[in-house]
Amino acid sequence: MNFISMNVVTLLYLVASVCFIQALKGLSSPSTARIGNTFGMAGMAIAVVTTIALMFKLQAELATGSGMGFSLVLLGVVVGGAIGAVAAKKVEMTKMPELVAAMHSLIGLAAVCIAIAAVSEPWAFNIAERGGALPFGNRLELFIGTFVGAVTFSGSVIAFGKLSGKYKFRLFQGAPVRFAGQHILNLVLAIAIIALGLVFCFSDDVAPAWTPFIIMAALSFLLGVLIIIPIGGADMPVVVSMLNSYSGWAAAGIGFSLNNSMLIIAGSLVGSSGAILSYIMCKAMNRSFFNVILGGFGGEASVDDGAAKEQRPVKSGSADDAAFILQNAESVIIVPGYGLAVARAQHSVKELVDKLTEHGVQVRYAIHPVAGRMPGHMNVLLAEAEVPYDQVVEMEDINGEFGQTDVVLVLGANDVVNPAAKDPKSPIAGMPILEAYKAKSIIVNKRSMASGYAGLDNDLFYQPNTMMVFGDAKKVIESMVKAVE
Repeated sequence: MNFISMNVVTLLYLVASVCFIQALKGLSSPSTARIGNTFGMAGMAIAVVTTIALMFKLQAELATGSGMGFSLVLLGVVVGGAIGAVAAKKVEMTKMPELVAAMHSLIGLAAVCIAIAAVSEPWAFNIAERGGALPFGNRLELFIGTFVGAVTFSGSVIAFGKLSGKYKFRLFQGAPVRFAGQHILNLVLAIAIIALGLVFCFSDDVAPAWTPFIIMAALSFLLGVLIIIPIGGADMPVVVSMLNSYSGWAAAGIGFSLNNSMLIIAGSLVGSSGAILSYIMCKAMNRSFFNVILGGFGGEASVDDGAAKEQRPVKSGSADDAAFILQNAESVIIVPGYGLAVARAQHSVKELVDKLTEHGVQVRYAIHPVAGRMPGHMNVLLAEAEVPYDQVVEMEDINGEFGQTDVVLVLGANDVVNPAAKDPKSPIAGMPILEAYKAKSIIVNKRSMASGYAGLDNDLFYQPNTMMVFGDAKKVIESMVKAVE
């Protein structure tokens, strides 16, 4: 029975691809993010249903009998979909980078599993005739897909552990893990992987060259661990976006092997967008992409003199003091950061802004590209609280206005407002920051004087025009709301 023609399959895959492209376009702005997500879900639904129909067709053509493989696929769809739905429903916004890393790991592992199946039974994937040898081009594609997929899986697992901070295992801790000869070992492993991959590709036997293939895959898993463990917590957002790109290229590579246009297009979209995002984040953090990958930054910035911080005087005040200053200002800029996300205080901030606006105060939000733990983190938080989009301003558009602003309210942000970036001798020298230090008055809410993600002390906290308000962001802001009459 012919369930679906290949022309229809190609057309439906093209429609799904267009939906994915529209999804990326929609997700580029908070105002269109919902419709972007809708396009993404529609595209994935079309792709899944089309693939299931294609499986029916291939099963009928190959006359494989019981259909156990199809049942397992349906079971995987149901179980995986249920787990994904529950995880997405329960995950906190502060844990979103961990969820992304976990999803990337599964994509990488899926690429490896598909490659193993294709090498084992290429005839089932229409790669070769039954009993025939794998063509060289397909071997090369499967080698690349396996290599990238394995690195993505193990690297994403390490990134997940580092972002979570829940595990005591040394490799999952935020501090960089380094040892003598680390880069040399990585280089040797990479050369060995390429050599084994070439042996697999140039094998002329009908039976697949399993020994070099399996060893190559195992070394790729090991390399994924070794290239991530020396990267410190400050650079982990870049790593997550980089692994996002890797997962896309792994999917695209397998798509070429299977002659599946959907995998090729979707993988290329994910790979290219992840690479662009990694570049944007490195630029926003003044990092060299290659230094991040080689572990050249994370540990150095975390070296800080805690004693020196304790000796420097700071001016502190209460939530009532802060509310009085805000209420009597003409213009206020709010700088949200990770502390705001942890406290889930976005709705309280919206309430505070509404009350200040009623008193004639002009209030805007200044967003740094990498505030939080991933790009767009703060935009999503504010959108969740239904903050008007015209109040949310990006760094390059608002930096020139801090000097004419009466009060800047910094909520849980640290590194993105650190004036040390202007010091050529600082580890973060040249990093673009929100120039909050130029404002007439600065109010900073933090739980303590602890350093930020980069591990550096912040000179902004010690300026004579800065007042520190210590405490949980949500409780402090709720107290401000009550104090504003």
